[in-house]
Amino acid sequence: MTPEQITRVQASWQQVEGIADQAAALFYQRLFTQDPALEPLFKGNMEEQGKKLMSMIGVAVKGLDRLDSIVPAVQKLGERHKGYGVKPEDYDTVAQALLWTLAQGLGDAFDDETEIAWTAAYTLLASTMIEAADY
Repeated sequence: MTPEQITRVQASWQQVEGIADQAAALFYQRLFTQDPALEPLFKGNMEEQGKKLMSMIGVAVKGLDRLDSIVPAVQKLGERHKGYGVKPEDYDTVAQALLWTLAQGLGDAFDDETEIAWTAAYTLLASTMIEAADY
């Protein structure tokens, strides 16, 4: 990722943080619409799950400019996700749901450059998770 992409992701995430609960609900609604087979992987209170998701994304986004500080946590997250039953191809579905959610939440602020930056960030993090899970 370029420094400009990191700045773009971090700035746009600040806007999303203000609507985090709604963004989480939109994300899961879209995810389960895209692939209903993923819904059983999520047990428990979805509102609580959404808060965890938004918190995790926030930590990752804030750490993009110092990757060495977040890579170990991202790797452990990938290992845990494999244990939950997440498959490598599920990461593509998550990417689509995330980008769609960002577009809904950010509106016109989610321009082409912002989408490219988020795609780069997600690809970096997801590939780290997949690699650590050792599929």
